[in-house]
Amino acid sequence: MKTIHLISISALATAMMLGGCSGMSSQDKNTATGAVIGGAAGSVLTGGSAAGTVGGAVVGGVVGHEVDKEKK
Repeated sequence: MKTIHLISISALATAMMLGGCSGMSSQDKNTATGAVIGGAAGSVLTGGSAAGTVGGAVVGGVVGHEVDKEKK
């Protein structure tokens, strides 16, 4: 049952995030995407640790932010 709730919450959060991205620059979108992916990866790698999730989100956000700079 917890898995179904987690999937539902994740889907809702993703839909809300995508709806809020319409006015964002490419770099802002990459930063947000990196933070989400990094947070998910950090959570998985640390067994759901809050510190791992936040740390992954920070690292992912920084990497996502820098990706667009390399293209220019």
